[in-house]
Amino acid sequence: MAENTVKTPMTMIQALRSAMDVMLEKDEQVVVFGQDVGYFGGVFRCTEGLQKKYGTSRVFDTPISEGGIVGVAIGMGAYGLRPCIEIQFADYIYPAYDQIVSEAARLRFRSAGDFTAPITIRTPCGGGIYGGQTHSQSPEAVFAHVCGLRTVMPSNPYDAKGLLISSIENDDPVIFLEPKRLYNGPFDGHHDKPVVPWSQNPLGEVPEGYYTVPLDKAAIFRPGKQLTVLAYGTMVWVSEAAARETGIDAEIIDLRSLWPLDLATIVESVKKTGRCVVVHEATRTCGFGAELVSLVQEHCFYHLEAPIERVTGWDTPYPHAQEWAYFPGPARVGAAFKRAVEA
Repeated sequence: MAENTVKTPMTMIQALRSAMDVMLEKDEQVVVFGQDVGYFGGVFRCTEGLQKKYGTSRVFDTPISEGGIVGVAIGMGAYGLRPCIEIQFADYIYPAYDQIVSEAARLRFRSAGDFTAPITIRTPCGGGIYGGQTHSQSPEAVFAHVCGLRTVMPSNPYDAKGLLISSIENDDPVIFLEPKRLYNGPFDGHHDKPVVPWSQNPLGEVPEGYYTVPLDKAAIFRPGKQLTVLAYGTMVWVSEAAARETGIDAEIIDLRSLWPLDLATIVESVKKTGRCVVVHEATRTCGFGAELVSLVQEHCFYHLEAPIERVTGWDTPYPHAQEWAYFPGPARVGAAFKRAVEA
């Protein structure tokens, strides 16, 4: 739903900033805070200019204490505010994990609905920027596993803004993961090619005002007939490149919301194609792809014409020197496509 249909080219950074700007203006209960998000405007400049516009009581900096940032946000949410907080990198979210899991995710249930934790936790994730092991992780699986949390990862500026507005308005705590490699343009995994800006892609055209994207609905990113690809974040674009380079007619589903999961869209597609490849950047063992494989096998077994393929990062810390050996690029993804259609 959109109130303002005037569109303008935006990077994902600008789209996220626009979402926070819209909600800060629309709802006085919305506050934004985190490390360096105020005066400095965030390490990636996602909150640039918001403190100047809305003041230091609504957009402000915090100490370097992830547990403290989330704990304060939970208390604010219980008293009626809607915090949209930033953890500077997803790699640093673990000190706040107890607050997220033991408090935010449980508050509605343990109070029988008397209290909620309507907080949105924004955090950049993923590799492709030579960040090494402590600035490249994709921890989505540890949050999708937790009852009471919503876990979201957009792949483009249009979805990023609409999903962030929906997250801020939602009464549940939302983990909002932002693939940092997509901040300034779509990335197909070819790191040796020139960067393509969002201004050259239709999904970089973003409405200036208020609109929402549902938190529980996947998008068919690329229609196809030969196989179904389940992906999210950067891997959506890598999968598209793999389909293009192999010539395989792959239907690519951008999950957008990992949990709640749009199972109906997945099942409909796999029953149509009879083949499925799951792609994500996070480590393989106990990654979210394992859940996707299990669900597809459970709901589509008699329609499958080949074993389900899974392409992921390796079970090792994200390496700096060997970044592109770890990153699931179009060659590895394309090889899985071929195995699936030739089986």
